[in-house]
Amino acid sequence: MNPIPKKDTLLELFEWRAKQSSEDVVFKFHDREMTYGEYDSKANRVANGITKNECMPNARIAILAKNSDYYAEVLYGTIKSRTALVGINWRLAPPEVVFVINDSKSEILFVGADFYQLIESIEDQIPSIKKIVAMDEDHPRWESYASWRDGQSEDNPNLVGEYEDDVIQLYTSGTTGHPKGVRMTNKNLLASTPMVEKRWGADWHEKSVNFVLSPLFHVAGSNIVIMGVVFGCKNIIIPEPDPTKILELIESEKIETAFMVPALILFLLQHPNCSKTDFSSLRQIVYGASPIAQDTLLKAVEVMQCDFWQVYGLTESTGIGTTLNPADHNIDLGKLRSCGKVYPGVEIKIVDESNNSLPNNEVGEILIKSDVIMKGYWNRPEANEDAIIDGWFYTGDAGYLDEDGFLYIHDRVKDMIISGGENIYPAEIENALMSHPDIADAAAVGIPDDKWGETVKGFVILKQDSNITEKEIITYTKEQIAAYKCPSSIDFITEMPRNPSGKILRRELRAPFWKDADRNVS
Repeated sequence: MNPIPKKDTLLELFEWRAKQSSEDVVFKFHDREMTYGEYDSKANRVANGITKNECMPNARIAILAKNSDYYAEVLYGTIKSRTALVGINWRLAPPEVVFVINDSKSEILFVGADFYQLIESIEDQIPSIKKIVAMDEDHPRWESYASWRDGQSEDNPNLVGEYEDDVIQLYTSGTTGHPKGVRMTNKNLLASTPMVEKRWGADWHEKSVNFVLSPLFHVAGSNIVIMGVVFGCKNIIIPEPDPTKILELIESEKIETAFMVPALILFLLQHPNCSKTDFSSLRQIVYGASPIAQDTLLKAVEVMQCDFWQVYGLTESTGIGTTLNPADHNIDLGKLRSCGKVYPGVEIKIVDESNNSLPNNEVGEILIKSDVIMKGYWNRPEANEDAIIDGWFYTGDAGYLDEDGFLYIHDRVKDMIISGGENIYPAEIENALMSHPDIADAAAVGIPDDKWGETVKGFVILKQDSNITEKEIITYTKEQIAAYKCPSSIDFITEMPRNPSGKILRRELRAPFWKDADRNVS
């Protein structure tokens, strides 16, 4: 592979790759294939369309759509127009989508056909949007993406970006009930590229076949597409993870590399076609976003017969933190429960509640320092002051380093729940529950789940004379927040455990469900 050059912006790196690999396939989506040269030309058209709508540098451009080659074109087009792409989680409920669009002040909205009805229902609530583009052909009012794109000039807009420009804005679950926009810059993404190149990216090369499985509104999905382009891969895209289709494509497309969340690995292993699938082309699986059960991991290594790399990182750290390399997946080494060691250029330390550094094997909050740490949260100065202090990002994860420098996750400082790789904060669920007129008090916690790692359990105190049922409460929450955040079960209680200052003692609610576990998160 040609060595990746040092550049000042991701745009320069993408344009370098487009020239190096102009005739090679960059994306395959269903039956559509696109070369690197075509990708560059189409991105020029997207960028010119964005600027024609008077979107100035640093403007936000939103997209609510499942993965596709068109989504990747919009990403590159925003880079060329010096705007920032806001990827909206398509599992969000309508009020949450309204919040993300209005909070980001997005000016153009690209919408996939699956979400036309949702956007039509909130169209009068998103005043910053100047134009809505339909990603598919069949909307009666909105211009189709292909028609809009092809109506623009193919000339390179030649906008010179800057090192600190925001490139992508992804929204994380919020500790106070509202998500926060994470600002990922050229600096962050250019810092992550050489780190990846020295770890799991060392196995990636021009024309190697990479599978894009994570949604592009996630940092994992964004990273895998960006790295796939930078390293010159042929990237196979499917709209969303489908175990049957994934197994078919691994064999038919001779997939070599892929990122998967643990839940997806489990689904593939449980699929009836797994034993009949030819995995011989696979060289590497990168996995992360939530811890994996050891039995599942060992079974995957046995069945897929390729290298496995675990990664630990957060959206706020551009997905970068630590890696567990294939050699350390040997069960006899005793490191399988760890998240591995830091990437080059990353520092980690463990601190107590007074910010004192802790020695090896003592549990405290995990702090990360590196150029991959986000510029900050969009329009959240107080949250930034709490999250980044003297260059150290406070992850909210509790863990420890062993004597060999391996990181272990033990718990979460901030009560976050991770279900199927999705981050969920209790406050979002509790706000939804408390908005019901029959509920006097509510709490939410994560409890173990064999399928998703964790699932949400709600605890509810009803108002006097209410006879609302568990099913009715769960149905109600699904109208307020994304279904994956909603409780899968409700316990009715008469008293809520709180400390003297009134804070809910969620650990007391969680404790009975984790008593037989060797750590407090899945």
